[in-house]
Amino acid sequence: MIQIKQFTFNAYQENTYILYDQTNEALIIDPGCYTAAEQKTLKTFISQNELKVVWLLNTHCHIDHVLGNRFVVDTYGVPFAAHKTELEYLKEVPNYAPMMGFRYDESPMPTHFLDHNDVITFGNESRLEVLFTPGHSAGSISFYSKKQGFLVSGDVLFAGSIGRTDLPGANYETLMDSIRTKILTLPSQTVVYSGHYEPTTVGQERQTNPYLQNVNL
Repeated sequence: MIQIKQFTFNAYQENTYILYDQTNEALIIDPGCYTAAEQKTLKTFISQNELKVVWLLNTHCHIDHVLGNRFVVDTYGVPFAAHKTELEYLKEVPNYAPMMGFRYDESPMPTHFLDHNDVITFGNESRLEVLFTPGHSAGSISFYSKKQGFLVSGDVLFAGSIGRTDLPGANYETLMDSIRTKILTLPSQTVVYSGHYEPTTVGQERQTNPYLQNVNL
């Protein structure tokens, strides 16, 4: 059974996730750890739980989600995967990080590229299906566990809100189509672990999210 540990890091209050199962194999999604203290928090949890990190995954490559990429790769020597469209965004981070007030330890480039319907496996037959969910960024992906009923959605969908579409590569119509066709079609009880804020469920957002009230399935 997959366990999920959520950390909230950096000035953007970004959610970093560690997923692991009974074998102690683990993957890290969107490491936003920026300060030495945040890096220590992540590393201490991994050490205390005797986890073996086997993957680094990015839902997308905006600065708040990749600040800890270099730390994770250098510390654990793991493969790194994202959607190929996110490369251009990842390469741009060093150019704008100083303007955002960050001393950016430049991320390595992905070793693997993921697309819709790909599957990430780890541990004891633990599986995450990749859903292509663009709109907040052109190559946003989400990670879905059908067996356990949860989704790690990055910045596609939040409790009571949706991802920003005023950023380079973002598009409101594309985002809404991703939410309508890829997320709202999941079972209502599916827990959504977002890139910011607290977890929610597909059913809760379908019923109460003001941005989704006129969405036709």
